[in-house]
Amino acid sequence: MIVVTALNDVFAYGDFISRIRHTETFDTFQIKENHIAACGGIAQAINAAHQIAPGKPVEVESLEELREALEAGADIVMLDELSLEDMREAVRLTAGRAKLEASGGINDSTLRVIAETGVDYISLGTLTKDVKAVDLSMRLAL
Repeated sequence: MIVVTALNDVFAYGDFISRIRHTETFDTFQIKENHIAACGGIAQAINAAHQIAPGKPVEVESLEELREALEAGADIVMLDELSLEDMREAVRLTAGRAKLEASGGINDSTLRVIAETGVDYISLGTLTKDVKAVDLSMRLAL
């Protein structure tokens, strides 16, 4: 019974985390570097995404790409592995025109300082990528 309770807590926590994020995973997509390349640039990728479903995140890897995304009308911008200094500058440059999400290389030791930059969301891939498997056995004792 303790194992089941612990698993319920894990699943409840995972559901809580997914609801904190700006969208649910079942109805979202992200504009990543391959989409940008296939569309011919950030502005074109954002335009194509807005035609399908507005409000989807675009991933940028520099402040220059952030500027381009903002000029194209991005709603949500994922700051992929930007330095803390660049994240602070991104918050200043964005000035509320879009939501900002820090992503890439974030873990429990960097979480607080990243939150203090002023970004709106923080993605922790480690919640799903680095999870250790749990070996369960459901044997009945009769």
